[in-house]
Order: sequence, then structure tokens, then C-alpha cells
Amino acid sequence: PVPVVRLSKRENRLGGAANVALNLRAMGAHPILCSVIGKDQAGGILQELLPQSGLSNRGLVPSDDRQTTVKTRVIAQSQHLLRVDQEDQDELSPQETEDLLQRIRQLLESKPIHLIIFQDYNKGVLTDTVIKEVILEAIKRDIPTAVDPKRKNFWAYKHVHLFKPNLKEVNDNLPFKVTTDLEDLRKAADYIQNQLGNTVTLITLSEKGLYYKSTYQEELVPTQPRSIADVCGAGDTVISVAALAVAAGMDLAAATRLANIAGGQVCERVGVVPVEANQLLEEFTATSLLK
Repeated sequence: PVPVVRLSKRENRLGGAANVALNLRAMGAHPILCSVIGKDQAGGILQELLPQSGLSNRGLVPSDDRQTTVKTRVIAQSQHLLRVDQEDQDELSPQETEDLLQRIRQLLESKPIHLIIFQDYNKGVLTDTVIKEVILEAIKRDIPTAVDPKRKNFWAYKHVHLFKPNLKEVNDNLPFKVTTDLEDLRKAADYIQNQLGNTVTLITLSEKGLYYKSTYQEELVPTQPRSIADVCGAGDTVISVAALAVAAGMDLAAATRLANIAGGQVCERVGVVPVEANQLLEEFTATSLLK
């Protein structure tokens, strides 16, 4: 039998790297989303949605040769039935690469930037050239960098500050098996930091919480029991909150606890949604008082 869905509502939401920007905006930051989009209807909708959400679209570079990524989710009674993806996964052309880098450099020169986040989905925008050039610009300006990597460019992010893979990505890229055991996680973080020279490694562990390690600190942070509705976008939320908190000067232990709570909270809501700052602060304060 063929599933039949009666359409009752259709809505457009920001997703992907724009969800990272939404989370940063919800926390009080003023992010600028930088990417390459198509000169198509979806690109037009994206350019309208960003300012409606309090976000700048100055970092977007339209291209004649690329389509804007659209993921169509069919949801019935809070359950995902189907997702249809329309996207390009080819790497940027040399011209698109140069246009994007030029736009990023213009933004870096036009106003003070306090943090750069690479949200990598293996969709071709974050090429080896883009990654290396932007990291170089950040180092020159002493801007901290944070990465949510994917498999293809996992080892391209040398000398970033915060590197946040999930456990699957760690196992896909390291030459040994990594479990949620503390010794395994420590060994994985040491291996990553030896390869990349990053300052902090933060590994998300799904329902097991997260683990972080820096030169002087490490901790396995468990999750709180929750009613999970949808895990879409949880990784976006974790990198957003952790990176922003660290860049703002919060202690690493507190920043990772805050990010862990934020990731759990968005899983209680259906769809790709940003964190709610007041709710996050309330739970963070309550759990901090219990420690």
C-alpha cells in the first residue's frame, strides 16, 4: 500500500547552518551566515526568512550554477514519515570559491568578529581551500574558531580552537574503535589533538551526553532524562552554545554543561528549532545549584 498524507499545513523553516545562526541569535549574538546559494525560488525564500529571524543575509553569495539546499519533511502527528532532499553536493567551482572567500574577507574587515563557526555537512561549500583560507584569516586576526565536522574534511581543520565531532564521526575517522568509555574517549581526544593541534575536543555521545578534553580539563557530562520528540538539529545547537559560551569567556566546564542542556532541550520539540534562551538559563541555573 502507498502511504497517503492529507496536507493540512506547509511552512518554511531555516535549517542547516542557518539553524546554527538561529541558535546564536537566540543566545544574544549577531551572527552572519556565509554560504553559496542558488539564484532560485528557494534562495529567494531563504533571503526573506533570514531578516525575518533577525539575521543578516550579507554573507550569502548567489550562484547561477548551484541550487539552494531544500529538505522537505513530511510530518504526521509529530512523527517524521519522509524527507526529500534537493541539493548540490559538488564542490564549489574556483569562481564560487573566490567569491565566497572575498565576501568573508570583506565581512572580517568591515566589523569586529569574535567567533567563526564551521558547520560542515559535506555539501561542497566547505572545500579544503575555503577551510584553510578562513582559518588563516582567523589566526591572523586572533579570532577563535569552532568546527562541527563531517567525514570528508575531518582532518582539514588544523589549529582550530574547538573541534566537535559526534561519536560516529570519531569512529569513521580514527584508526581504532571508540566507545563511550572514559579511557576510549580520552585516547580519541588525544589522537585528534595530536593530528589537528586544536585546543578543545568535544565529542557528543547522543543519549550518553558529551565528553570534552583540553590541556588541563576533561569531563564526561551525562544527559538528563527527557522525553525525546526529534533529534534533528541537536548537533547544531550544541556547537552554537558551546562555541559562543567559550568565546564569551565562560569556563569550559560550564560551557559544555550549558551546551549539553541546550542539545537536550531542542530534542523535546519537533522539527529543526533553535534553543530558547530563558528556558536554557533556567535549567542551567537549577542544575548548577544542585551540584
